[in-house]
Amino acid sequence: MAGHSKFKNIMFRKGAQDAKRSKLFSKLAKEVTVAAKLGGPDPASNARLRSAIAAAKAQSMPKDNIERAVKRASSNDMENYEEVQYEGFGPGGVSIIVEALTDNRNRTASEVRAKFSKNGGNLGASGSVSHQFDRVGMIRYPADAGTPEKVFEAALEAGAEDCQSDEEGHEINCALEDFAAVRDALEAALGEASEARLVWKPQITVEVGADDAPTLMKILDALDDDDDVQNVYANYEISDEVMERLSA
Repeated sequence: MAGHSKFKNIMFRKGAQDAKRSKLFSKLAKEVTVAAKLGGPDPASNARLRSAIAAAKAQSMPKDNIERAVKRASSNDMENYEEVQYEGFGPGGVSIIVEALTDNRNRTASEVRAKFSKNGGNLGASGSVSHQFDRVGMIRYPADAGTPEKVFEAALEAGAEDCQSDEEGHEINCALEDFAAVRDALEAALGEASEARLVWKPQITVEVGADDAPTLMKILDALDDDDDVQNVYANYEISDEVMERLSA
């Protein structure tokens, strides 16, 4: 999971367990390939590819895998992926946004719908929950990128809206329209980010109790385990006590 602390999360992301590493690498490679196809194979002039490669490196994806993913973008037999988004509801009134890259929209829609319905959720219409989130830029740096004070000053100078630091690293948020400028300014000040992309940030979070938390984790895990799903966002907050009980 990823977020501002160990247990309180607004975005569910696959962990680094060995059993899931191959699937994670596959998703990262798909993003690298699509980024290279859309913007060209040179990371210096393709910000999306640069971010995709940085995200792959942050998960210790081998260099050969990354290079193959870039080369695949120019292959004649490459699938035509399209970006699709789904919105739905989970247990406890939690709103969920699912981002996917797919070469078969019907297959992906069917699988996402089934994962919602089989795990206590409901797939909604387009726009049914996204109005509860803001589309913002998110840039992450490892803890050793600088002290919280240094990173905060760099973020402020770059025009960011928010900067939070903890023992795991630094997360900087900025307005959608300022994303490219803030990202470039931070790279000049702090070096290459470990992650830089657009995300869905909830305007408010929903407190999920012990009764609904297991089912919510089940639906989020099922969605994130889908080969076509790239990112899952949800506006939940779970207490440390409940999360520790779930993690036991």
